[in-house]
Parts: sequence; C-alpha cells; structure tokens
Amino acid sequence: MSFRIKGKKGHAPDSLSETAADEPRVLCIVQDTTNAKAVTQRLTLNLPASTPLKQLFDDVASKAGYVNGTFELVWSNGLNNADQSPLDYTSEKSLTDSGFEPGKKNFLHLTDKDGEQPQFASDESGTAESSGHDDSTQERIIGPQLRESTMGCGEYSGQNYSYSPVLGKSETGYVGLVNQAMTCYLNSLLQTLFMTPEFRNALYKWEFEEYEEDPVISIPYQLQRLFVLLQTSKKRAVETTDVTRSFGWDSSEAWQQHDVQELCRVMFDALEQKWKQTEQADLINQLYQGKLKDYVKCLECGYESWRIDTYLDIPLVIRPYGSNLAFNSVEEALQAFVQPETLDGPNQYFCERCKKKCDARKGLKFLHFPYLLTLQLKRFDFDYTTMHRIKLNDRMTFPAELDMSPFIDAEEEKSPQTESCTDSGAENEGSCHSDQMSNDFSNDDVVDEGICLENNSGGEKTSKAGNEKGTWIYELFSVMVHSGSAAGGHYYACIKSFSDGQWYSFNDQHVSRITQDDIRKTYGGSSVTRGYYSSAFASSTNAYMLIYRQKESTRNAKFLDIHEFPEHIKHLVQKEKETEEQEKRQREIERNTCKIKLFCMHPTRQVMMENKLEVHKDKTLQEAVAIAYKLMDLEEAIPPDCCRLVKYDEFHDYLERSYEGEENTHVGMLLGGVKSSYMFDLLLETRQPNQAFQPYKSGEVMVKVHMVDLKTETLIPPISVRAYLNQTVAEFKQLISQVTGLSAETMRIVLERCCNDLRMLSVPNKTLKAEGFFRSNKIFVESSDIQDNQAAFTESQLWHLLDQHANTIRLYVSLPEQSPGSHGLKCLYQKAAGDPGSQEDSYECAKGSSMHRKPVEAILEESTEKLKNLSLLQQRQSSCTPGENGDGLKSAESSDFETIESPSQEADSSASVDNRELENRIPSSDPETPLQLEERSDSDVNNDRSTSSVDSDILSSSHSSDTLCNADTAPIPLTNGLDSHSITHSRRSKANEAKKETWDTAEEDSGTDSEYDENGKGRGLTRYLYFKAEECTSEDGSGDGQQSLLVFVDKRITLAAFKQQLEPYIGVPSSQFKVFRVYANNQEFESVRLNETLSSFSDDNKVTIRLGRALRKGEYRVKVYQLLVNDPEPCKFLLDAVFAKGMTVRQSKEELLPQLREQCGLDLGIDRFRLRKKTWKNPGTIFLDYHIYEEDINISSNWEVFLEALDEPEKMKSLSQLAVLTRQWQPSRMKLEPFQEIVLESSSVEELKEKLHAISEIPIENIEFAKGRGTFPCDISVLEIHQDLDWNPKVSTLNVWPLYICDDGAVIFYRDKTEAQMEMTNEQRNGLLKKESSRLQKSGHRVNYSPRKEKALKIYLDGGPSKDSSQE
Repeated sequence: MSFRIKGKKGHAPDSLSETAADEPRVLCIVQDTTNAKAVTQRLTLNLPASTPLKQLFDDVASKAGYVNGTFELVWSNGLNNADQSPLDYTSEKSLTDSGFEPGKKNFLHLTDKDGEQPQFASDESGTAESSGHDDSTQERIIGPQLRESTMGCGEYSGQNYSYSPVLGKSETGYVGLVNQAMTCYLNSLLQTLFMTPEFRNALYKWEFEEYEEDPVISIPYQLQRLFVLLQTSKKRAVETTDVTRSFGWDSSEAWQQHDVQELCRVMFDALEQKWKQTEQADLINQLYQGKLKDYVKCLECGYESWRIDTYLDIPLVIRPYGSNLAFNSVEEALQAFVQPETLDGPNQYFCERCKKKCDARKGLKFLHFPYLLTLQLKRFDFDYTTMHRIKLNDRMTFPAELDMSPFIDAEEEKSPQTESCTDSGAENEGSCHSDQMSNDFSNDDVVDEGICLENNSGGEKTSKAGNEKGTWIYELFSVMVHSGSAAGGHYYACIKSFSDGQWYSFNDQHVSRITQDDIRKTYGGSSVTRGYYSSAFASSTNAYMLIYRQKESTRNAKFLDIHEFPEHIKHLVQKEKETEEQEKRQREIERNTCKIKLFCMHPTRQVMMENKLEVHKDKTLQEAVAIAYKLMDLEEAIPPDCCRLVKYDEFHDYLERSYEGEENTHVGMLLGGVKSSYMFDLLLETRQPNQAFQPYKSGEVMVKVHMVDLKTETLIPPISVRAYLNQTVAEFKQLISQVTGLSAETMRIVLERCCNDLRMLSVPNKTLKAEGFFRSNKIFVESSDIQDNQAAFTESQLWHLLDQHANTIRLYVSLPEQSPGSHGLKCLYQKAAGDPGSQEDSYECAKGSSMHRKPVEAILEESTEKLKNLSLLQQRQSSCTPGENGDGLKSAESSDFETIESPSQEADSSASVDNRELENRIPSSDPETPLQLEERSDSDVNNDRSTSSVDSDILSSSHSSDTLCNADTAPIPLTNGLDSHSITHSRRSKANEAKKETWDTAEEDSGTDSEYDENGKGRGLTRYLYFKAEECTSEDGSGDGQQSLLVFVDKRITLAAFKQQLEPYIGVPSSQFKVFRVYANNQEFESVRLNETLSSFSDDNKVTIRLGRALRKGEYRVKVYQLLVNDPEPCKFLLDAVFAKGMTVRQSKEELLPQLREQCGLDLGIDRFRLRKKTWKNPGTIFLDYHIYEEDINISSNWEVFLEALDEPEKMKSLSQLAVLTRQWQPSRMKLEPFQEIVLESSSVEELKEKLHAISEIPIENIEFAKGRGTFPCDISVLEIHQDLDWNPKVSTLNVWPLYICDDGAVIFYRDKTEAQMEMTNEQRNGLLKKESSRLQKSGHRVNYSPRKEKALKIYLDGGPSKDSSQE
C-alpha cells in the first residue's frame, strides 16, 4: 500500500491553528513495512513541534487507513534498519520531548504489533476469497516489479523490494511465493494451480502415507503443504524450497531459467507417475487433456488417412511463417490452427487407394476440448537471418469468454476405424502434432520432457453435454505474463478468483488487486503502425499462457472451506500452524538477541580467539559470562569465576572499561540495546586463581611499556599500564616507576607514535594528551646512570638502539647451488664456532680443501678488501671534517661500524665475531688494493637488470606492517637472533636524504641504476647500515635443501649495498649474480633497482640468488620468439638476448647469428631474417636494418620481439610501406590457403586488390576481403567464415573504420565473390564440424560464440539426479 500525502484544496491542515504558523515543524517520514505495495514508498507528515505523540499516531492511522493501536511506530535511521524501540501511541508528550528533531528528517517504520498485521479501518471480516470490496482508489501493482538476476535481462530494471517473507499478509488476503533466484516461472504456475478449485480440492483429497514414501521427496505431499500455507498462513510470502527439493533439485536449479509451459508439462507428468493406482491417477487427463485428429485426405478419391492425438495445451503461433503481420486475436490463431493446407506439386501425397501421388488436404480437427483449456502463445521464435532466438511482442487480443464451438468437429469423433487410422494417444500425450507447430512439440522431444513415461491407457471421460453445440464456452481465469526478451526475463501471473470474480496480480511475493484494464495491457504490441518491425518497438511485457475454465454449472467447483477439509488436511493445517508459531517465537527471540564480536586470549595457548556472542537482551551480565565461557571452550583451562567480560576496542587493542558491580544488570542495557552492529567489542578477560582483576574505568588509556636495557642491548616483553590523558609526564613517570621498579629521576620515556615516530617525553608538566597519547599506546622506558642520557636524543645510544630495532628485518637468502663461495663460508663458520684463530687459518682451511678453490678464495678475499676500503671511504666522508683528529675517526669506527651482539648467546656471538671481521675490520691492506678497485671498468662492474617490471613497483612501495614483536619469556636481542616484525620507518634518515630515485626512462636512465660511478668507484652509502648473515638450515629457511643464509639487515639499505654485502658469501662480484624476491605463490621476480631500499621487504621474506651477468647501463634483456605464420604453433620461444641503447637492428642481428646457431640450430643469413615487434601473439612493425634502438625503436625491460625467417630478400625498405598477411578463402573447396605476405606502398584498397589479384589471379572486380578477428593467426572455422566476417567493407583506404589497419602484421582474408559455396550432406557437415572443432581447440581458439547452454528441465521422481544421469 503506497501513500502520497497531499493537502486538499480549500482546507487548512488538521490540528493546526493560525498561531502555529511560526512554530518549528517536525518532518516525519513513515515507511509501512507491513505492506507489499508500500514497502519502498513513504508517508510524509509535517507537523508542529508541539503536536502530541498521540496525535501523530492518529494522523498516521488516518492517512494509512489503519485502526490506531493495531500497529507500532519505531525509530529508523533512514536506511531501513529499524531500531526496535516502539513509541507509545497513548503518550501526551510533544514530538520534541519524544526525541523528534525540528528542521530535520525523522525516519520511522510502521510495523506489526505483536506479530499481527495492522487492521484496516474499513476492513471487513473474511478472507480474500470472500471479500469483494472495491479497490479502485488504491494504487495497483502489475507488471515486473522484481529484477531477475540473470544473463540477458540486465536491461529490465526493477524496484528494490524487500524479500523478507515474514512480513504480514497482503491486504488482498492472499499469500505470495518467495523467488529463490530465478523461479518466477514456478511461482506463476503454482499460484495458478492453487487458484484452480478443481485441482486444489483434488489435491487435498489425496492422503499421504508416510510409510510408503519419504515426505521430503513426495511431490504431491509438498504441494499439499504449500497450498495449505497459501490458504492459512499469516505471512506475506512463503518459501518454495521444499517443493523444489521434492523435485530433486539442488540450489543450482534456482539459478536456471525455464519456460513455464515446459514446467507445466513436466510437472503434470511427474504427478501422474506419483498418483498411479490412486483416486487421482487420471486427474490431469480429466482436467487438462483434449483430443484432436491429424488427417490427410486425397482430393481425387476422397480417401482419408488419420490418427487421434491427445494434447494438454494448444500452441498458437503469433506470426505465421513467412508473414510480416501477426494474428490480431486468439480466435484468428485458432482458426489458422485448424485451417488445412493443400499438398500439391513436389509435396503431393501418396494415396494408398490411388497407388500414386495425388493432391491432398492435410490438417487438424479438434474432437474434444478439456475442462481446463490451456493456450500457449508462441512468442519465442528463431530468426534465420540473424540465427538467434527472438521474442515476438506483437499485439494479440484474447477474450474474457471464449467460444470454442466453431473449432470442434463432433462428427469426426465417430470416424470409422480403418487400416490408415492410428490412435497415437498415450504415445504423443501432452503435445499436439502439426506442421504449424514448433519442433518443440514433436515426437522426438518426448524423451526430453524430463520424465520417461510409461504407456498410459487412461481414457478421457467425456460428458454427453460436452459434445453438444454451444456448450464449449470458456471463461478466462489465468494469464501468465512474460516480461523480457528471448535471452531472459520475468514471469508473473494475473489470476481471477472464482470466489469474488476479482483479478489479482501474483508477482512472486507481492499480491495486489488489478482490473480488466491491466489485463488488456498484457495483449502486447505498440501504438506504431503494424508491420514487420512493429515487434521491435513493442512492449516486452505480454501474455504467454492463457488458461480458461469451461462454464458448466455441473462441473464448476468451489474452494473447500477450512471446516470442509479432510481430516488429514486438518492435521496438516494444525501442524503447519504450530510450525509457523514456533518460527514466530524464534523470530521474536532473534529480534531481542544482542549479537556482538567476542575476543579472548586463551590462557594456555596464548592465541587470540574470535567468535560471535549471541545473548538475549534480558540476560544478566553474569549469565552472559557463562555463555561466553562455554563459547570459547575454556572448561579445561580455567574455572568460570576467573573470567569476566569487558568493553573492548579490537582495532586499537584497547580495553575501554570493566563492569564491576553490574553482574546482575541486563546485557541489553549495558550494550545500549539490540543493534545490527556495535561500535565496540567484548573481551572475555581471564586471570589466574591467585590474581585479581584490575578495574578499567572509562577515560583511561592503555599503555604498553617496553623496558630497554642499554647494557645488554635488549628489550623486555611489554607490560600493560593504564593512565589518564590529563596526567602529566612527571606523574606518569611515577606510575611507571611503581610498576617497573625503575628510578623516576633518571627515567627516559620514548613514545612511539604512528608509523614508528619516536618522541622523547622531556617536558614534566606536559599532559599525556598534549604529547599525543591515544586509546592504545606504546612506550620505551630506560633508566640508567650512564652518560647516554646527557646526549641529544637523536644522537643517543637509546635512539640508535630503538631505530635499529625498528628497521632491522630478517630475510632467508637461498644461495646458488654451485655457489663458489660456499666452501669458504663453511670454513669461516667452522672457525667461528671452534678455535679462535687468525684470519689466515680460515683462509688456509678454504685453500687446503681443493686446488680448484684458489681462484674462488681469491675472489672472496678481493671482495672483502673492497668492503674494507669502502668502509674507510665511508668513515672519512661521514665523520671527518676539517679540524678533526684521528680520535673522531676511531670513535666512529667503534660506535657506528660495530654490530651489536647479545652476550647471552655464545654461539651467535662467536659467529658474529667473524662476521664483523668480514664487515667492518680494517687490517693493514695491500697498497695496490684501492687501485684494483679504481681500475675496474664498466665491463667488469655490471649492473643488475630484470626482465620484469613487477618488482620495480614493489620495491618503490614502503608499506609494511607497523608492529613490534613481543616475546613471551626471554628478553629480545636486538641484533643476534632478532625476532621482531617489520616496522615501516616514516622518517627518511640522514643516510637516505641524498638517495636518488631512479626510474626507467628513455632519456635519463635507459638501462639500470649503476653500482659504480664513472671512474668505476663504488657508490657507497653515506653511513653504514646494519648487516649480519649466518648460515641456516633448510628447516629455518627455504626448506628445499639448498644452502641458505639467515640475514639480518637494515631495510634502509639499498639493493646495491645489499648485493655488495652478499659478495663474500656468494664468491663472485655483485655484477655476476642476480637477486630474486620470492612471493607467497612461489613466483620469483628479479629485483633490479639498485638505488632502491629494501623498505618493501618484511620479516621472513625469501630471496633467491642466481648466478649470471647483470646488465650494463643502457642494456636490455630481450626475449626472442620465432614467427612461423603457417605453423599450427606460430609463436615459438628461441632465446634471451641483450640489446643495447644506440645499437642498430643490423648489429643486433649480427650478435644473434652465433647464438641462433649454437642454441637453436638455426643457420640463417643475415639478410634472410627480420626482427619485428611482438604484441602478445600478434606480429607488428617490421624493424629495418638501419633503425636504432631508443632513437627509432622504443625499447624497455620485458621486451619481446619476433624473428621471422625470409624465403627471399627483405621487401620492406621504408616505414611508409605496409606489410599485411593475406589468406585466401575458397568456399567451393571449404578450404583456407596458407598465409602470403604482400607489401603495399600505400593504404589504398585499390592497391590491395591489385596485389591480391597478382597472387591469386582472381579478377579485381570479383575480389572481396575482410579483416581477421582476434589474435594472430585469427583462426576461424571454415563453416562460419563465409557469413561471420564483415566482407567487402565500403572503404577506400585501410586505415579508417571499420578496418583501422595502420601497422604491419594485420590479417586479411579474401575470396572470389562469384565462387559458390560447396554443398554438403549432413554427414559431411558433421564430419567437417568435428574436424574444425578439433583443429581450433588445439590452437586455443573457439569455434564460435555460444551462449550459456540451457539446462533441460527435469523432475526426478526418486528425489535426485543420480538415476537420471544417462539423460544428461
């Protein structure tokens, strides 16, 4: 029911005086959620603010037509989420005192009271079948109100109706059916059967025997239950899932669209099978079956051959085959149905009596009409021009009363049985057979109706009165309407009640009254002139099936009243009523149940658990704790009295408050009522039996305190402290001192704000709020008497310790399988773990292992010396200034360059000694060593480059988690065995201020970042960043048996410096190995930007090292593929090559020649192959020999090119030329010729045809061409190419629409338009189809576009598809 409130002319609004004009007004927007038609419309009232609440209820009742006191008004937020807090309809409070806000929109919901629908003010007692009051003043709903979620019906928009079936019954008194997804066709048929008295009454008389069949799979029993609910339920709509489950359907069937006429036939067949040997065995035939005669009569001798067919529905064509005009009415279509056709000429009939072919008359004659006459309007057809299904929306009228007398031939029913007579009866049961009918109703389709039927000899019981002229008068009572196209749409039913003669629209769960005008709207058609294209502009909403009932007083039945029900139906009614009451009580409980997220840290497993706590609002807090205790399964961990519920903010990990003394308070009051969602959570807090709970008060903030020990350089696991925002720093220090036992006088507190922003709390009188404290905070506390607290914070040991802790990450590095430095590394670790010898001992160990290790160890020593010299250079640049002495240098050496080790772990500490020697020790070195570094040229110092750009984007990102690891028991060593999570550093330290961002651009950086400057000197970091590596087992890292390193490194280090640090462990210079980052799916991407940091890496990331020369500056790695245009696999990978900036195409070809011979076995001359652009699988621009990379040809990483062998010298000489690949189509042979390339001097169609004439000898005037579709080689089936391509486009040049051929490599098909297509038999066509399908599937191309395959509608009598799988 919809409301639109408008003032009446000449009348002032009720209850408003003239003095109230200036009073503030309250805008009330009321949505009636009890009514189907008003579910999306609102009632608006603009009342003075002083209006009593009682008056608001009176006004709403008056406007809505309800009796005051039979409905409730509840608050809503305007988003259809009602807060279940009903207003008092007897209150005398003003609107403002009741919570209404003047000048704003106040949203209300009008809901049921006590689960009962509101009573209408003019409501008369009785059901819809006995009510007949006029509803012409109310808004009528007809047509598709819902949107089917299906392919093909996206153009049909609908209103956003509520699908809740628990709303009250429609004011019509009828109950709707919930659409499961796409089951509107089922709902329309079920409502029609329910509104058929003879069918409903007969169904009620059938009694289900539970011992014979499972009720779940009994179709008649589930229909009984559904009809009982439709007749007695108080719901607005009921579900059909039990019915579809009895069909043997699963949830996927709800998403299948089917034809309502097809469903009718299949369901009737299923009911006949279920009703065998019962009183209802012949019900379908008695109600719906008719007879007709299919005859052929010789026009020479009068001999007639005929057979008797039965039918359940009569299919009527909308538009005759080959005609541009549709039939005007059902009567015209029926007349055409029985109109005979003459068989003459080549269609002559062979007469058995004349023994020759003669002219004959063929036709159909109705012998008997059923009691319930079903007419199907065949609106779905097939367009042989477009080869698609279409829907005919032409106008076809149908009468309210239909006289079938002119269409019956009663005399023919007594025709003599001859040898030419065939009674097909049961064989063709359920369909008519006529040349005018669609193939859907042929004998061949019987097996596809969904049920395999046995021969049934049930006879038709025909009354004598039915055969008399004038008794075949039928009245229309059901119109099943389809809205949409042939691809999809929506069904609903317009049904006339035999109780009151009123028409109703049954549109899924919405039921409303309609009129004859609404029925006439379903005729279809449009206002435009009738013609062939009139259907395209017609309305898509029109009648599809019509059901008439014979007007015969002796047979016309009335619906059984409730007191007339058989006993088994009365029991069923009572059972369903109890079930519905139970559901109602359950819904009431659900409406009063608080549902909130619940968290709990398990006391033994130390794992944060999450669940949803559901508790009735009237339960006490103590009872809620007991429920949460069982929900979290803590029975075996701690006793119940060691648990309590506290208010919790999971996002900030903040305990807002506890509920001391409120154990007997109702949960609904503590949580603020029943809500759809809460802005907070609950935590089930636990304690040990010897502990006591700490009270949490509102307004407190939580602080996690990490104590720092500078002497051992460790962090203690955090403890939680609660403070107030208005506390000063001095007061806060006293609080921390009481908890930790540290001295408040020497205490330093560092607050870590968001993004690892460290801030020293140094102003005693400043409040915590002013310092930036929030709900949940993390601080670091240190209290010692060392001199470090005298230094500036950013220069103190505390700051360096916290900074290093925050930025150090742990990586697993997999070394190459044949890493030259692996043996030396092993010896170094053996030395570190055993006798503390000299560096020479380890060197001798490596040297003595085998003679061929010497060069490797030399490389290792050289790499170590380079690092030492780099460290010296870095020290001088960062710590030495004019006027400084050597002491400053020494201090820098001892503080900035030494790694920090934990003395508590001897093995790691001893191992790190040697690591520090590799990293930072500066022994006396050979004076020639620096010269060796300076003499390195670009050929020796190669830069790293990847074939993938993915890692470039990843490396440039600086997003990672912002969490520090909290150990449970032991102190956290900051360097040795670090176990902290990655923390993104928000500040760019001094070491990174001068960092250069490098991008792949053609001008500034055509290749890669260089590790070395122009003189070959290493580009060192401005200051040393922490790096430590140790050997790890496969269990720790990769798990694949390869040798691995466990690396602790400052993530602010650049990739170039990281590679330099790895040199001693790999045994080759950084230019001779590549770094690959391993992702969760084990995909590897090469990290290439040497000047980027490791900020995108996080703890436990995996890195793989692979040996191989990295690219020099200006070089690119290119993948070369061979183009084989006439091979089944036209794209074949050959090799990886390196192209350089400034190189010509010919030079790159010269470098490729020896690689092609050695790696691919291709012996080509330099003038007998070309390079061309590769885009996916498509060949593109041909590169000429004189073209220069980066000048004429843009080149980048991940570049791919085609190499194409030539049979003759290159024809392409200029960029103005255009090379296209042509392929001749020969329809007479159903064959495509191989590709041939032609080179055009221009883009003219005339030149193209001349070139095609030259290679094919087809006359120019007969040449037709079409551009290929898709990726190369543009494969297409020979069965489709003739009609699927756009042949002979009307253009004069190739570079315009619709061709757009502007680059080399386009595919053009051509043919001789005078060549006729080969005629094939069905066998030849099927064989060619299989051959083409196999060929195209192997090449990865599809044969043609095929829409979603329609699934056959089946009803399984055994409750499932398993026994019917053979029919799939």
